[in-house]
Formats: sequence, C-alpha cells, structure tokens
Amino acid sequence: MMRAEAKNRSDYKHFHAITTRWMDNDAYGHVNNVVYYSWFDTVVNQFLIANGALDIERSPVIGLVIETQCTYFASVAFPDRVTAGLRVTKLGNSSVRYEVGIFRNDEESAAAQGHFIHVYVDRETRKPSAVPDKMRALLQTIEMPAS
Repeated sequence: MMRAEAKNRSDYKHFHAITTRWMDNDAYGHVNNVVYYSWFDTVVNQFLIANGALDIERSPVIGLVIETQCTYFASVAFPDRVTAGLRVTKLGNSSVRYEVGIFRNDEESAAAQGHFIHVYVDRETRKPSAVPDKMRALLQTIEMPAS
C-alpha cells in the first residue's frame, strides 16, 4: 500500500484556526490522535454553522458521521497553532465527503489529513434525507475534485 502524500494549503478552500491546549498533549508529548478527529468535526460544523446552513438545535436535517480516516505526517504539540483546511470532494444526494488538512503553525504542508463522511438524515426519523438546497449551495463553494 502506498503512503499518501501530504497536501498543501492550496488544496483546500476554507480555513479555520484552532488553538491547541495543554491537555491535548498525551504522555508522548504530542497531540493525541483522538484530538485530530475533534478538529475534523470542529472545522466541518464551524463552516456549516457560521454560514447559516446548520442550526444544531432546529435543523430538520442533520449529518451523521459514517466514516472517518486520518493519516499523520508530522507531530503537533501544544503550544502549536493549528489551521484546519476544508474541502468537499464528493457531494451526493444525501451524503458528503469532507477532506480536512491539519496545518501546524505557518507550514504549507499538512501535518495530518483525512476525510469525514456525513450522511444527512431527518432529525426525527433518522432516515436518509437529501442535503438541503441551502447547504448544497454552500458546500459547492468548497467543492474540489479529489487528488
């Protein structure tokens, strides 16, 4: 299996700064892998909420995570500054594949990158639902082909 190559900032369309915390470091002196998944969740939901496409308390359609993956290239540790880059590489009827790059300080190459797949469902029935038009239009603004 070939190892993925780290993507660059130019491979992403939306960016969100995230502050590392002392508690993010593990016994080995770097940010624990579970924190990266939290950053993925943060950048996706920050993008949707800040742009009015998701109301976490009232939206009739919500996204459920069905798959995540992360590849690590370099360690991140408190007090590093982190920027999460976001793009959409697949926008289906009821699902979205987000790709996220984690950038340490001012580095151009990702320290980690991965993907996050949401299936959108009706909040009440949990049955698959089409991505709402407003959300689809927003997601198209950060859509890029997978490379």
